[in-house]
Amino acid sequence: MAWLLLAGAIASEVVATSALKLSDGLTRLGWSAVVTVCYIASFVLLAQALKLQMPVGFAYAIWAGIGTATIALIGALFFGEAMNLAKIAGIALIICGVVVLNLAGTP
Repeated sequence: MAWLLLAGAIASEVVATSALKLSDGLTRLGWSAVVTVCYIASFVLLAQALKLQMPVGFAYAIWAGIGTATIALIGALFFGEAMNLAKIAGIALIICGVVVLNLAGTP
């Protein structure tokens, strides 16, 4: 169950960050509302995952790492942001870090 909550927290954070780009500096009310609701949902879901005894360092690393990698890809695919070898390498390193954390024996 903690993994499902963490996945929901990541998805909510990714939607919130994408909406933040679309909110035009929080000047567009609809997108600003999406930002607010999704960031709150993300933190609530992350808190619930931690409540179920998921280690905080592990959960936060997964939440931040997967969120960052996903947002970088969304930026390139949907917002026309540049994707170069350095960014691809960075995303690969994030994924490697998540794999290493999982192999380290954490839940």
